Amino acid sequence: MADVGVEKMSLRAPTLLTRRLRLRPVVAGDADALFDLLSDAHVLRYWDEPPWTDRASASRFVERSDALARSGSGVRLVVERLQDGEFLGWLSLTGWNPDFRSASLGFAYTEASWGHGHATEAAKALLEWGFATWDLNRVQAEADTRNVPCGRVLEKLGFVREGTLREDCIVDGVVSDSWVYGLLRRDVEAALSLAKGSQ
Repeated sequence: MADVGVEKMSLRAPTLLTRRLRLRPVVAGDADALFDLLSDAHVLRYWDEPPWTDRASASRFVERSDALARSGSGVRLVVERLQDGEFLGWLSLTGWNPDFRSASLGFAYTEASWGHGHATEAAKALLEWGFATWDLNRVQAEADTRNVPCGRVLEKLGFVREGTLREDCIVDGVVSDSWVYGLLRRDVEAALSLAKGSQ
């Protein structure tokens, strides 16, 4: 579908702080950590592209992260631990459509950071920023149907599983399905009012 009538403007990637994490724009100095993460076959076993084998991929990733904001189509942020600055991964809101007030959430984290709630904590902060700053109505996310932990993260954030994209990815000859999740402004507002009412 064409972006008819959509006017994009340059965006500024934010820096966001949570109780344990710092979310900040991707910079050239992140290239080594990004390569280590996205060349890890175990981390990327449910990804929609094969693990990186060329270090130049990391430089291109940094360039694309900057281009996202400059083109007005999204933001991508590095997630690091506040305590010691340890690189944990990255997350993004991309495909921003101001007419539809929609965007897509994506993320990837180092295996060492799994199971500590970092993905949920970071995504909550970025989603709060996105709903407030872009006046979002809907955020979509997709997850390989074999990636149950990713689905759990999305459900903790309030996403609803809306359907299955059958055989939508083929990576290294492996065909896989994806779940589609959606988070609506009205769901977020209802959850917030429920939380306020229980205090």
